[in-house]
Amino acid sequence: MSYRTLLTVLILSSVIAQAQRGKTPAMALSLPAQTTLPIVFTKTISAEHSKIGDLVTARTNQSVLLVNGVSIPSGAKVIGHVIEVASFAYDKTPYAHQKQSVLSIRFDSLQLEETPLPLNVTVRAMADPITSWSASVPNVNGMDTSLHTVTQIGGDQLTRSQTEVVNMQGDVVAYNRHGGVYAHLISNRGCDANSFEVSLGIYSASACGLYGFTNMIAQEAGSLTHPSTLTLISTRTAPKVWKNSTALLEVLSDAKSTTIR
Repeated sequence: MSYRTLLTVLILSSVIAQAQRGKTPAMALSLPAQTTLPIVFTKTISAEHSKIGDLVTARTNQSVLLVNGVSIPSGAKVIGHVIEVASFAYDKTPYAHQKQSVLSIRFDSLQLEETPLPLNVTVRAMADPITSWSASVPNVNGMDTSLHTVTQIGGDQLTRSQTEVVNMQGDVVAYNRHGGVYAHLISNRGCDANSFEVSLGIYSASACGLYGFTNMIAQEAGSLTHPSTLTLISTRTAPKVWKNSTALLEVLSDAKSTTIR
């Protein structure tokens, strides 16, 4: 076999192998600033039992449509790790100043097939499992449950059979289509607005902050100085992110779009 023939065979073999794996050799994907990733955590992380370096895992629970037409499928993995823990210890001394318990995690990457896409995000909103579950259960309160109307985290009303999602004042704020909820973000409590549609999952367009996480606060939710970092603190309990908690991650506005090829 000649050198040219051998080279042709090798090139064809490579192309066939890539086609069989469903990959496009020169494909590029970017996450523009303010793109959102609705996720659900797949394991519990706590200040009581976790250690620095422990794996944090989550997955997207709605497809994410990017402005360039590329779609990130529901179920894409989000990987992170624990970067700081301080367990809770109650001080029984009268008038004691309780020491802070800390749980800090970093979201490292979005896994697309075998390729990790580094994340520079803020946690726009996060809800515990009960609050998250409630956002998928039809309202009862004397209303006709056959409409399958649910209350998004943040208060918006979604009727499964309808396209429009409305807020508590009856204004249209989002749309139910493409297998999920999409909207322009609405500024609220320090969270910013945007000018293009993003994926919301079970969250309202104005959702911001913690929902259902009692006795703890988010000291850090991801910033330019601490990107992709979530730090929960408490002087009353050990901070914890339970399995099946959900969050709405948002790509930092002033961070450069991340691209993979």
